[in-house]
Amino acid sequence: MSAIPTIVPISELRQDASAILKRAAASGEPVFITQHGRASAVLVSAGAYERAQHDFEILRLLARGEADIEAGVGYDLETVMAEAEALLGES
Repeated sequence: MSAIPTIVPISELRQDASAILKRAAASGEPVFITQHGRASAVLVSAGAYERAQHDFEILRLLARGEADIEAGVGYDLETVMAEAEALLGES
């Protein structure tokens, strides 16, 4: 992400939405939409949104795994590796 964010007033978005969408898609950076001088929304390209959702899902799974480890839920590495080797040996 660039050091200086792209900030667009909502009135400019109304006037030239197509150009602003193209800018967001080309740069891959978010465009901050302001209303009455305050940040109101953030516009991102579909690709950037999908990447962010993918990253969020990975982080969610990691957090769940850490919580399981702290709760003592799960299997130790030796058990998992032994089961994996058994499954691979059956192929």
